[in-house]
Amino acid sequence: MGTLFALLSSVLWGTSDFLGGTTSRRLPPITVVIWSEAVGLLGPLVFAAATGRFAAPTGYIGWGLLGAVTGTCGIVAFYRALATGTMGVIAPIAALGVVVPVAVGLSQGDQPSVVQAVGIGVAITGVVLASGPELRSAEQARRAAAVPLLLAAVAAVGFGLVFVALDHGARTSTVMTLVVMRSASIVMLLGVVVISRTSQLRIATTDVPVLVTIGVLDVGANGTFAYATRHGLLSVVSVLSSLYPAITVVLARSVHAERLRGIQIAGVVGALAGVCLIASGGT
Repeated sequence: MGTLFALLSSVLWGTSDFLGGTTSRRLPPITVVIWSEAVGLLGPLVFAAATGRFAAPTGYIGWGLLGAVTGTCGIVAFYRALATGTMGVIAPIAALGVVVPVAVGLSQGDQPSVVQAVGIGVAITGVVLASGPELRSAEQARRAAAVPLLLAAVAAVGFGLVFVALDHGARTSTVMTLVVMRSASIVMLLGVVVISRTSQLRIATTDVPVLVTIGVLDVGANGTFAYATRHGLLSVVSVLSSLYPAITVVLARSVHAERLRGIQIAGVVGALAGVCLIASGGT
């Protein structure tokens, strides 16, 4: 079950990132994040109220706050990097955030089988290649500005720490961890808007459906990832959940008619091979 839900979270995150990145080309990234976070809060909030989860032990609060800070910084930085940098360079850097939960999982005593360990390495390599790193010429490297690269690095660390926060918070309450994460994230972002005195909350009616979809997909991915960590090793589940760049690449190919480079095709195949090795190794 851990493997299945980890893969599902990857599909949800990959689709959400594709929609979020596409929408951020015409709306400020912070606008996209605020509205999608607000939508994503509704589901967990209603569920928590209906099931009496507000009475759960409070061990999730600290982890939820950590996830809010790191996740908010990560997603805003990621969307901004996609809007200002070269996507083929930005995506693999952000995807490497999986190294954080893998390292934490191993330090906590996770013991993947030999087959799973090989699968983790293959899958991580596949994630990077599937994202389409453009390393074919020095000119392309020069065109990648320093700021987008720094933002991608911030996103990588942020995403990796969110994985860790969700894993630990879910040990007390998955739903309440999500409630705290979303609530704190919205408060943080609204504070930024107020301080900056901008009108970044304004959206058109036509923007509502896509923002709702982004929010639903993102919170769904968080929930399925947290569930997966309860039924599998953090180091393994994190890698499977980090296959989302491959999903984004496929959607970009289908919707925007972007061509897959040979290195991306190899990455998708490698990522899938890694999944098979991890799954066959058992958890």
